[in-house]
Amino acid sequence: MTINMNIQEAYNHWSATYDTDLNLTRDLDRTTTMNVLTGFRFNTILEVGCGTGKNTGFLSEIGGIVFALDFSTGMIHKAKEKVGSTDINYCVADVKSPWPYKASSFELITCNLVLEHIEGLTPVFLEAFRVLTKGGSFYVNELHPFRQYEGKKAHFELGEKTVGINSYLHHVSEYLNAAEEAGFALTHFREWWHAEDEKKLPRLASFMFQK
Repeated sequence: MTINMNIQEAYNHWSATYDTDLNLTRDLDRTTTMNVLTGFRFNTILEVGCGTGKNTGFLSEIGGIVFALDFSTGMIHKAKEKVGSTDINYCVADVKSPWPYKASSFELITCNLVLEHIEGLTPVFLEAFRVLTKGGSFYVNELHPFRQYEGKKAHFELGEKTVGINSYLHHVSEYLNAAEEAGFALTHFREWWHAEDEKKLPRLASFMFQK
């Protein structure tokens, strides 16, 4: 039986098993983020949608100060357990609202597997542009729209039920248009496949935008 659930409520429930569930998209996101960002160094990083901290530990290795934001208290609780809270500044906030940070605060912002749950992309890109330093980078890694065309979306098992999490289809052009409207320039675009995705459509699409 499949049920739909409020996005925030769903992620609070999913936080209990998110790290242990079979999830090729989660695993590929971690791998591709390290692939793109390894070798860089940033003084300040904002992780938008930190979840259970799947990328937070890595970001702390390449960043001087890391701020990790998520609207799910359950996810942030797991991240603190896994990654620790001594060197990470966690914040519970909704990315659809104005972000609780000053302008020109971060050299890098990452946003992973978040925007499929946001109906309008432009406000997120405008906030990212506002809080980035001049020349700063906005890294976006999201479920590829080709997968969404096939009806794929985030889901998990809760007891004997499958919880489908509400999502919004975003074409590649929507990401590019929202970035351009906010003032960003595209510096990188790649499509990614998991090792088990042979002869299938790409699973993830990643972008790097520069202010």
